[in-house]
Amino acid sequence: MAFTDLLADKIVLVVGGTVGLGAGIARATAREKAEAVVVTGRRKDRGDQIVEELTALGGQAAYVHGDVSDPASATGVVRETIERFGRIDCLVNAAGLTTRGTLLDTTPELFDEHVAVNLRGPFFTMQAAVADMVERKAPGTVVNIISTSELGGQPFLAPYVATKGGLAALTRNVAHAHRWDRVRVNGLDIGWSQTEGEDAIQREFHGAGDDWVEKANATLPMGKLGQVDEIADMVVFLLSDRSGVVTGSVIDWDQIVQGAHG
Repeated sequence: MAFTDLLADKIVLVVGGTVGLGAGIARATAREKAEAVVVTGRRKDRGDQIVEELTALGGQAAYVHGDVSDPASATGVVRETIERFGRIDCLVNAAGLTTRGTLLDTTPELFDEHVAVNLRGPFFTMQAAVADMVERKAPGTVVNIISTSELGGQPFLAPYVATKGGLAALTRNVAHAHRWDRVRVNGLDIGWSQTEGEDAIQREFHGAGDDWVEKANATLPMGKLGQVDEIADMVVFLLSDRSGVVTGSVIDWDQIVQGAHG
């Protein structure tokens, strides 16, 4: 789906943009005529592949190798974006770790891995991106991919829930701190969605077969899991001027109404 060239003349960085939801968001920003789209990830083959797709859509694109669990790498991907294209206008934090763990069986190592990817990484990518926007006295936008699980989540997602809850609070904090700089920061609490990562998780941790999507769809009010292209459209809207003055919002992007019963 295309809007009206919502991201024309924008330099966009999608952290975790080489696979799954991140790649879908990168494609959507390119379709909306971003001047350049930079994607990060740990696999150069996937990076090169998505860059080829993005350039075919008519704009500039680049892959920057990065691992956001490393603070130096998290800030480094932003700096390299700025060095290549002169600035950063839009940042999307789409990298995430969803490895299972309960309160009782989560090790300190697993907990630290979740903190590094899901919370510390976005902190330092935002630090570097917002610093550029403030230095240039230019408006900018950030969208953090969070999760409805940050509101409580499932017992087997304890470290994930802890870090996504932290990211939701951080989203509001940064939005409040930089609203006078005209830097808008919002988040999406994504519900159960059909992504590459979810497919892998269902098979590895829940013994799902090839028909798991059909079974899941049958249990949901709208008759389907959330779709990558739908989420990507919402991200593009929040990145663009069409979303107006909205900042500090963490939007429930789901078909389950949080707090409702019966």
